[in-house]
Amino acid sequence: MAQAMMKKIAMSSACVVVGITRRTSSRSLSAGCKNLSASRKENILPSEGEVTKSVFMSQSTDIYTNLALEDWMYRNMDFSNHHVMMVWRNEPCVVIGRHQNPWMEANIPLLAEREIDLARRNSGGGTVYHDRGNLNITFFTPKERYNRKYNLELIQRALYRGFGVKTTLNERQDIIVRDKYKVSGTAAKLGRLTGYHHCTLLVNANKADLSKALAKRDTNATASTPSPVANLRDMDNRVTVDSLQTAVGYEYLRTPALHLADGGQDLIAKQRGFQFVNPTDDWFPGLDEIKNELKTWDWNYGRTPVFTVSRSFPVPAELLAPSRVYSATQELVINMTVEKGLINDVTLSIPPGLVDSGFHGEASVVTHLKGKRFTSEALSALQEAMLTRHLTSDPKKLDDKEQFVAKCFDQVVNTI
Repeated sequence: MAQAMMKKIAMSSACVVVGITRRTSSRSLSAGCKNLSASRKENILPSEGEVTKSVFMSQSTDIYTNLALEDWMYRNMDFSNHHVMMVWRNEPCVVIGRHQNPWMEANIPLLAEREIDLARRNSGGGTVYHDRGNLNITFFTPKERYNRKYNLELIQRALYRGFGVKTTLNERQDIIVRDKYKVSGTAAKLGRLTGYHHCTLLVNANKADLSKALAKRDTNATASTPSPVANLRDMDNRVTVDSLQTAVGYEYLRTPALHLADGGQDLIAKQRGFQFVNPTDDWFPGLDEIKNELKTWDWNYGRTPVFTVSRSFPVPAELLAPSRVYSATQELVINMTVEKGLINDVTLSIPPGLVDSGFHGEASVVTHLKGKRFTSEALSALQEAMLTRHLTSDPKKLDDKEQFVAKCFDQVVNTI
């Protein structure tokens, strides 16, 4: 739908719609990148009338590719006289902020089970769920002309102009409908020369999957602030990802670069229009290197701030010493400190009832867990540690008490 509308308008010369070729993209998008710092050394920016705009439409639906494209543009392009709005969408994934804890923000076992990607972005902000029912938008400008409010109000104008949907901004600068429901979250990154602001718009996202994917565990880390959400399609069934992309794109092109006003078709005709971009290493040299880094465990999990986890587990009566009576509930308590995604410290408090029944080996367990990833790798290390203590019993099989301890560790690592 959006492509048909753009083709129709292009033929009437109201705007230029560019299907960038590989050769054109590598030349035009890289132009001026090598001398970015030099061109901005004097910090002189062109007047508003000298700034043109483009809407870049990513042809990828892979989260790591789109985040890499965003970062490539941030690092390499000069936006002094050319502002860019990039629109993109992804297959199902969870995206966390640069300083967030994935184990706290997402249901990691569910993501693994359903093969849903988890990605850490370079900007701050909270955790979001993406699927093909989301429209993601990134606004690129020079740092001095970064204006989050301008961008958000532009989106609000597009929603009202295109669909009659009225929205407000809350104190966190989320876009809200019906005074309560969040349809867009926002985050940003500001560098020495360039700034970008990006947001996601819920159009027809799977809210059930969103809720399951963002289920949280209890730790001492700082969490995202949950909000009730709604899809824009619930406000008006004419809203689709394609129609919204078109509406916001034209609103962007018809709006002057530095203030909110309607320049109409005359301003649209002066812009660079909609441009399909193919985020590959051929088009954007060095993109694959950025993407490969964004896919690593060290980036997505190893950048997590220090956090602690504490869980208590009642010991089943059949595992306690049968000849003893205990006045208090016998609980196994596990405390872990995790740093850079690795187990840094472990405290295993074994209740007397479990000791009396023959379970020992806290020191060996702790020693084997330190330095292991806070994943099933830790469980494997635990099982190996307990098996190495076997002298006369089966060296390849855990006894009932050891299986209970292993199950408790599994719940600490793999459940929320």
